[in-house]
Order: sequence, then structure tokens, then C-alpha cells
Amino acid sequence: MRGNEQSRAVIGVAYEVHNTLGHGFLEQVYLDAMCAELLENGIPYRRQVPMPIYYKEVKLRCGYRADLVCHGDLLVELKAQVALTQVDLAQVLNYLRASDLEKALLLNFGTTRLQVKRLILTQEYRHPHRG
Repeated sequence: MRGNEQSRAVIGVAYEVHNTLGHGFLEQVYLDAMCAELLENGIPYRRQVPMPIYYKEVKLRCGYRADLVCHGDLLVELKAQVALTQVDLAQVLNYLRASDLEKALLLNFGTTRLQVKRLILTQEYRHPHRG
């Protein structure tokens, strides 16, 4: 599968999970269901993938864990909230900057209709200008 096909396959899984569970559960429920559905569909994934954070070449003690990395190079961040915000989008862009990954899906299961945002880290966002 190529990039777009991979993203579409993961989005299809997310719609299946949302159509089956609806909205109103905690994020962890959707993460568990996503993993079950990814497995059933033969989509390779890693769950809670540790991603180190660096500050001026120093690895920070804190880091974060990506909810999912599918197909080896697609970061998938799950939310279960009233709506996606600019903060959520910025968070995923920062996760991409911190990793070696360039593309992500931000999925929000907290609404009556699944919210899907595709993000690609462009050169412009990889190294933000500092004033």
C-alpha cells in the first residue's frame, strides 16, 4: 500500500470503530477498539510508541507516547473530546517534529460524526522560524 491508501485504510478502521461504538467513551476505549480493528484488517501498527523530545541537542527526561504508528510511518493521534482545537493540531505537528515521521492522522471520536484531520509535516513547519 502507498501513503494515501494507508491513510484511507486507517481512516476506514476509525469509521468502523466510531460507527460501532458511537461517541461518549474515553479515549482508551477507542484506542483498544482501534487496535482490535487494525489487527482484524491486517494493518501493521505499534501502540503507545515512545518518542523522545530534544531541546538544543539534549534529550529531555520527559517524552511522549504516540497513540499509534501504523504502517511504520503514519502517526495516529486519538482524541475523545467535544471538538478538535488548534492546540490539538499544534500538538500533532510537534509530535511529527519530534519524530522522524512526516504524516499523521488526528482522529476525534468525541463527536457525533468522526472528525478526521490529515497532517503532513512540510519543510516550513519542520524548522519553525524563531523571532
